[in-house]
Amino acid sequence: MYATRSRLETNPAFNDRKLKLGTFQTNLDSGCVMSSLEDRLHITWPNTRELARYADQMEFEAIVPVARWRGFGGKNNPQGPGFETYAWAAGIGASTTKSGVFATSHISMHHPITAAKQSAVIDHITEGRYTLNIVTGWNKPEIDMFGAPMLDHDERYDCAEEWLTIVKRLWTEDDEFDFDGKYYQIKKGYLQPKPIQGPYPAIMNAGGSERGKHFASKYCDLVYLALKSRKFDDCKAQIDSYRSLAREEYGRDIGVWSLAYCVQAETEKEAQAFHDLYVDQLGDWEAVENVIQTMEINAKTFPPGALSQLKQRFIAGWSGYPLIGTKEQIVDGLGQLSAMGLDGVLLSWPRYQAGMREFMEQTYPLVVQAGLR
Repeated sequence: MYATRSRLETNPAFNDRKLKLGTFQTNLDSGCVMSSLEDRLHITWPNTRELARYADQMEFEAIVPVARWRGFGGKNNPQGPGFETYAWAAGIGASTTKSGVFATSHISMHHPITAAKQSAVIDHITEGRYTLNIVTGWNKPEIDMFGAPMLDHDERYDCAEEWLTIVKRLWTEDDEFDFDGKYYQIKKGYLQPKPIQGPYPAIMNAGGSERGKHFASKYCDLVYLALKSRKFDDCKAQIDSYRSLAREEYGRDIGVWSLAYCVQAETEKEAQAFHDLYVDQLGDWEAVENVIQTMEINAKTFPPGALSQLKQRFIAGWSGYPLIGTKEQIVDGLGQLSAMGLDGVLLSWPRYQAGMREFMEQTYPLVVQAGLR
């Protein structure tokens, strides 16, 4: 018989480190770049497992996959080949011992009973290190592939509320239950064994619109946001507004995370030259145009027209915050992100394996020395 334990004890996402760290999109071909760079991530199980083990050695709090069912075309079809996130998380969970392991779930493509059951299994495999990242869906070509309806933006969150309510009830209630909602009807809902984490596993969401912010603030434990500026005060205001909403409207404290990409070299000039090479010269501009068009039609995260200004950052690292320079400058940048109010930062590298290995060997000790860990 298993023993339920407080998630505050088992899940690294709730630890007291000043700045939590993670990786992003290591389950997909090319990782976070959209480029013809030769040494970008080529998705195989040994490659993705290697990155997870680097994260584990540094005790990263989050290894976060992206649920992608088709790529974005162009020269290289970035994010096309990839591993489904629940199965991937189970394997990564069994291959690690310390890091937090996430699965990412589209509500329109996974029934809540299935999601709750798969999540419970992964939580047992990881002994309580699991977090479920839920997304409401913006990529219409993927949703069309499933033959599922593309709900209006705000209605996706109405559906997500029902979906998450069912999942949490399955995780916490011993008695069978019925659920008669607009989107889901459950007869004698049942789930055993329950997850290891009590009361239930951590939940992350990347709600960037006003409706999304309210959903994440009310129902989730962690929020992932895309920083819309490189200016310190603008970023701090964006982060503070999220935290204030959760506290003032819903009486809750949430962890706020974002994404950054690392381009490290011996000198800042060398780092910038490499950035310019893989973005300006080798960038997959056709693929990024497909991303922008899909987002502008179906996502409400950025103001109209703002996405087109971010093409370079999508190519460089899926619109993450740029950390470009020497190892000391990378550490300074992480310090700035912490000072803005972030609880955690998901990291990526254009040459994922070589870059992460270099970070582990050269940069991470400086991160610790700086008091960020």
